[in-house]
Amino acid sequence: MDFIIEAAVKAVKTLYQTELNDADVNLQPTRKEFEGQITIVTFPFTRFSRKSPEQTGAEIGEVLKNDVKEIAGFNVIKGFLNISLADSYWVDKFYNEILPDDFADYKPNGKKVMVEYSSPNTNKPLHLGHVRNNLLGYSVAEILKADGYDVIKSNLVNDRGIHICKSMLAWQKFGNGETPESTGEKGDHLVGKYYVLFDKEYKKQIDELKSFGQTEEEAKKNAPIIKEAQEMLQQWEAGNEAVINLWKTMNLWVYDGFGKTYEALGVNFDKFYYESETYLLGKDIVEEGLERGVFFEKADGSVWIDLTADGLDQKLVRRSDGTSVYMTQDLGTAEEKYKNFHMDESIYVVGNEQDYHFKVLFLILEKLGKSWAKGLYHLSYGMVDLPSGKMKSREGTVVDADDLIAEMEQTAKEQTEALGKVENYSEAEKTELYHTIGMGALKYFLLKVDPKKRLLFDPNESVDFQGHTGPFIQYTHARIRSVLSRAEGFGNQKISIELLDVVERDLILILSQFPETISQAASSHSPAVIANYVYEVAKAFNKFYHEKSILQAEDETSKQFRLQLSSATARVIKKAMRLLGIEVPERM
Repeated sequence: MDFIIEAAVKAVKTLYQTELNDADVNLQPTRKEFEGQITIVTFPFTRFSRKSPEQTGAEIGEVLKNDVKEIAGFNVIKGFLNISLADSYWVDKFYNEILPDDFADYKPNGKKVMVEYSSPNTNKPLHLGHVRNNLLGYSVAEILKADGYDVIKSNLVNDRGIHICKSMLAWQKFGNGETPESTGEKGDHLVGKYYVLFDKEYKKQIDELKSFGQTEEEAKKNAPIIKEAQEMLQQWEAGNEAVINLWKTMNLWVYDGFGKTYEALGVNFDKFYYESETYLLGKDIVEEGLERGVFFEKADGSVWIDLTADGLDQKLVRRSDGTSVYMTQDLGTAEEKYKNFHMDESIYVVGNEQDYHFKVLFLILEKLGKSWAKGLYHLSYGMVDLPSGKMKSREGTVVDADDLIAEMEQTAKEQTEALGKVENYSEAEKTELYHTIGMGALKYFLLKVDPKKRLLFDPNESVDFQGHTGPFIQYTHARIRSVLSRAEGFGNQKISIELLDVVERDLILILSQFPETISQAASSHSPAVIANYVYEVAKAFNKFYHEKSILQAEDETSKQFRLQLSSATARVIKKAMRLLGIEVPERM
């Protein structure tokens, strides 16, 4: 809307002999309850006009209406000048910007960004928390890519430590050599089963030791099975061949299982980092920090940083025995990632329970003088809750991702069949449709909420075909495709339209906002911006669809224009939903 800003600057100069910069003119979308599409805030101009905001707005409005052919009229509400743009403006905008195939396609902006998400542990399957993490990370990466960034999707796999040894030891003790092949069980579920078995045996041994008079703390330390797990970790760190081979084998089982879950979720990665390869990184950074006086050493040999002046606390970066803590390896991994890719921005998609950790991590790197530390960003997100009893849990504590996906497909099947929407579908087509609808429902429900907010996920509510849901938007796309499939050939040639109905103009207006919406979502790292935008597009189309006949339009010109408008809407819906990782069916 640069032409409105330029005209407003010129009007203020003519009326009040005052020079303004473009930045001094504040444009906003007109509120829905008022007539118009663009609003100029006139309060700041009253100091030049020495008149009321209403008078000032009316005077500027008259000048704009007389001088700018694209402006058809205006109204003033208090300090807001609401401008109505001519139908010819919207028709030209539709043909010149929205209808072409490259609408909302961004050129590369020359910036590189890494989005790290998922970060699973290899001792158990992915769960509901991982689902929000994966969907959020994938969508943010796709949005940034659409905004012109060169994007690297990375996954830091937590594949070492005592928790991994617990699964390994339990399998050795209780597994009788079973494998995913021999049991037909997904590898991550098989390994997770042994993690649970370890915990049961550990608790049993603790209770036994307590019955002999040991305290809870003593029993936790002295239980034979935890001592064996600690010994196995030491053997792993020492490179014991048998332990390393078992670790590799069981991790491969898990990776195969994760791969199937990632495929079902529709997410992928460009680069994997493994904690087993990064946990020794960062030791050089500690030495560097000591030399520069950023870190200090205590009498016991441990190394710390004092962040109390920054409102934080003292943070351990190396234990007294010389071993790393998580902060140490995170410092090293951050530097390794930058050395690998030299990105302008590095985004960590991690739950809000780690807010403090990332504040400390980023601050330490800045104090160490790492120039790239300013580009680090923690995309913090809230937990996902479920209504009690709504979802089964494999182990009784957390909802397994695979169970959630199966439940969503089943819910989609039940609701779709209840509506009678699968006549003339083959069994294979039905299976694919239920997966598309179920995953669309899950992804949309989790992504439409601002990432920082905790949310309550209800599977049945998410598959409502009439609500603020993924299936409603998917069904809108299918409805458009059905209309277009019944239309005889139409093209992108410009049609001479002089007057638009309000629902046609409103639809063009919201479609025109797509590129700006992508940029807004990218800068705020929020898929919710796209999710709520595409819902408004679907609502605007359905209003247009119900109020204006398309195939039975009053004349051929109107019919062809409405078909073009429908086609452009379908493309925007499809592209917007893909930014959320959601597919839209051609029919449903």
